[in-house]
Amino acid sequence: MTDPGTLLPIIALMPFLGALVPGLMIRAGRTACATFTAIPTILALVMLGLLVPGVMQGEVYRAEIEWLPQLGLSASFFLDGLGMLFAGMILGMGLLITLYARYYLSGEDPMGQFYTYLLLFQGAMLGIVISDNILLLLIFWELTSLTSFLLIGYWKHLPEGRQGARMALVVTGAGGLAMIGGMLILGDIAGSYNLTDILAEGEAIRASDMYLPALILILIGAFTKSAQFPFHFWLPHAMAAPTPVSAYLHSATMVKAGVFLLARMWPVLAGTDAWFYIVATTGLITMVLGALIAIFKDDLKALLAFSTVSHLGLLTMLLGFGTKFAAIVAVFHVINHLTFKAALFMSAGIVDHEAHTRDIKRLGGLAKLMPITAAIGMVTALSMAGIPLFNGFLSKEMMLDAASDTVWAGSAWAVPVAATLGALLSVAYSFRFIAHVFLGPVRDDYPSKPHDPPFGMWAAPAFLAVFVVLIGVLPAVIVGPLVAVAGGAVIGGGELPYYSLKIWHGVNAALIMSIIAVAGGLVILALHRPLDRLWRAAPRPEAKAIFDALVGGVAGLSQRFTDGLHNGAISRYLAIFIAATLALGYAAWTGGGLGPPTRPMLPIPPVAAIGWLLLVAATLLVVTMHRRRFQSLVLIGVIGLMISVGFVYLSAPDLALTQISVETVTIMLLLLALHFMPKHTPKESPLALRVRDGVIAAVAGVAVTALAMAFLRHDFSTISDFHLANSYTGGGGTNVVNVILVDFRGYDTYGEIIVLGIAGLTIFALMEGLLNGPAARRLRNTDYSQDRSRDRHPLMMVVATRAMMPIAVVVGVYIFLRGHNQPGGGFIAGLVISIALLMQYMASGFAWAQARQRIEFHAMIGWGVAVAGLTGAGAWLAGKPFLTSAYGYVDLPLIEEFGIGSAFLFDLGVFLTVLGAVMLALYSLSRIARYAGETVNVEPMDYDPSQRVEAMRNGDI
Repeated sequence: MTDPGTLLPIIALMPFLGALVPGLMIRAGRTACATFTAIPTILALVMLGLLVPGVMQGEVYRAEIEWLPQLGLSASFFLDGLGMLFAGMILGMGLLITLYARYYLSGEDPMGQFYTYLLLFQGAMLGIVISDNILLLLIFWELTSLTSFLLIGYWKHLPEGRQGARMALVVTGAGGLAMIGGMLILGDIAGSYNLTDILAEGEAIRASDMYLPALILILIGAFTKSAQFPFHFWLPHAMAAPTPVSAYLHSATMVKAGVFLLARMWPVLAGTDAWFYIVATTGLITMVLGALIAIFKDDLKALLAFSTVSHLGLLTMLLGFGTKFAAIVAVFHVINHLTFKAALFMSAGIVDHEAHTRDIKRLGGLAKLMPITAAIGMVTALSMAGIPLFNGFLSKEMMLDAASDTVWAGSAWAVPVAATLGALLSVAYSFRFIAHVFLGPVRDDYPSKPHDPPFGMWAAPAFLAVFVVLIGVLPAVIVGPLVAVAGGAVIGGGELPYYSLKIWHGVNAALIMSIIAVAGGLVILALHRPLDRLWRAAPRPEAKAIFDALVGGVAGLSQRFTDGLHNGAISRYLAIFIAATLALGYAAWTGGGLGPPTRPMLPIPPVAAIGWLLLVAATLLVVTMHRRRFQSLVLIGVIGLMISVGFVYLSAPDLALTQISVETVTIMLLLLALHFMPKHTPKESPLALRVRDGVIAAVAGVAVTALAMAFLRHDFSTISDFHLANSYTGGGGTNVVNVILVDFRGYDTYGEIIVLGIAGLTIFALMEGLLNGPAARRLRNTDYSQDRSRDRHPLMMVVATRAMMPIAVVVGVYIFLRGHNQPGGGFIAGLVISIALLMQYMASGFAWAQARQRIEFHAMIGWGVAVAGLTGAGAWLAGKPFLTSAYGYVDLPLIEEFGIGSAFLFDLGVFLTVLGAVMLALYSLSRIARYAGETVNVEPMDYDPSQRVEAMRNGDI
């Protein structure tokens, strides 16, 4: 029987695959777009449902896709009670939001784009809650920040939407960076990056000296994501997003990611004083502060946003208590908060959609005009207030019960009083939502005449409101088993603490605290108007202003630092980089560990000494004559030639061939480019800076020489023995260098040819911009006629290049075909044929040669990369890793046996890419020549015979 756990990667992947569809289906209409958005969510929900029975019986499903097992990197997933709860919330709410958004979004909103973002976010959240590898979890964690940025800023025309998206990204993204450090520390302590392994090492982690740094870093990530004080300010500003986004991200999913992380890490991190005082205190402050601010907000969504902040603080506080009972209560309240808060956000969206305002002071009396919406809003608001017969009452009572037994810093009253105050303020803003929006007389000055929306818009919140009532009346039946299995996962298994999901627990401390909260909330509602005046008159810090000032200050400081450090002088950058490298190298050198030499110095033959002296002389001449560009280029060619000779001397023919080919191509291209540049470079830097640069360069040269001598005079082992032993048996070739390039390190080579192709395309793109800007006018206005030879394309050069062309092609093909067993290969062959083509351009002119071009160089680069990539991907068909080469031997009649392998095709891709990149660079230079006024040759030479006779008569030649 197939392991059911194999469904987990498919569940995680389903929303991402579904995100490809809405952008296409919007062409078939809004309903079709919404339907096909719902399908991947439904499929993922069905697959999750297949796993639910097992999880409810205590099963933990796992699935693992290995990536780099040597480094402990794998795509690992697992599903327990906690993951099942959150995955069901994410998918179930996603389905309801898809329905709600279909009717909420206007015809002018790009619905396909919205649903694409929604599914991407859904996939990121699913990845968080079912990931077993913490590195994979971190990837999904950052994806939620990115995708929520897109959703919050969906209405791009609203400045507040763009700012809210940036604020959310900065705060949650920065917290995510901190969390990465904490998670890596945990993985190091536990010796594994698998979450299930880490959760089994709770005692070792809490006993580690690195526990506190890991705890603080992880809490920063959780607190920023769940809008805990002092990071609470980003959530209300994210309310500029459409209401479906607010209902999904900020009541059910994204902000719950931090709570999920606290619950997931509870068995490992909880149970210490640091956990209690940091987590519980932060949650308590957030709960009270968020509720206090919510009372005085006139914007419906702002009121609900700060109430969300308050309830997230409540959840954080419960998990911070560190007791099993409080952890169970937190799980229960997660479910309750989802039902009433998402419904409240959707109700607020309906009011805004129909009345065209969210300002509470412009509303009132809507119960008579919008009875369905009012019923949904009032039921869910009563639940938020913690009134009996609604689910919020049950978890609020249990929260107060947990708080009543909590001692903080020796005080038995601090936490109960603060928790009661938070509950009291929650009652106040909930009752205000009911009284000021739905009750009271009908007004005659609504911006738009309110009425209930179509069924499709109120169906989703009504569905949630039904659950608010059902859970409130029959909690043990509706969610009892779910709370038990999810709570058991939070506390790490074992026996569950005693708790009772029922309405009446008798007269106890929690009931008295609840009565005080309801009575106090009614008093605040009655005194709201004078209290509101006092609130607005009282001085208080504005979180947004502080954030903006902080961001502005950091940006200004960064700008000043950047301007001071990056002044555009490459000499400064190189000086800093080389000096820093030397300092680090000196520290390593003086750190010890380098013993006396184990190898004697070899004798220096006279030929090698002469070559070295030529190399040094050419290098010094380049330094002293660098302002004269042509002479510098000649000297650079000498240096390259001597390096090639050195490779030959050191028995490295492949490197020699590559070096001399690259040198020839680059020198020829630079020679062509020099035609459009001044003969001399501009005036260089002052003497003091030249002395500084000279000293740094000399010290760096001595340091590199000393390092090379240290390595050459000591015995050391390298991987070359492995390559020599396995080149033929593993790669099917006797040329070790080529086998390394196309087999052992084929992935490196593949990346390099991609970079080379990008470089060629970039040169072309830069030239495109250059020739369509002011530089093009300067080129056209520049007179090059006096610099041109009367015989720019001499007959002897034309004839020589024509004769050389077929020979060079044959040599290139020969070098290409023999590369796997003898010096050569696709890279060198591409350069050889490039040189032959370059000579054609130089001999007969850019325009003449370009007119005879039969292959598009852009396409050549593309085909080269594609051939190399498809060759590598072909290994998958044999169940082998990417770029694993296959080889064999063929015996054809009349021809001796010869070897053939897939590396041949990979090398062909290298050849095409190299040739295309070089020729595209040359083509870019040819475009400058045409802009500069180069004439187009009709014949291979400058003049046809009749023109030559006429020129001789005129004395021109």
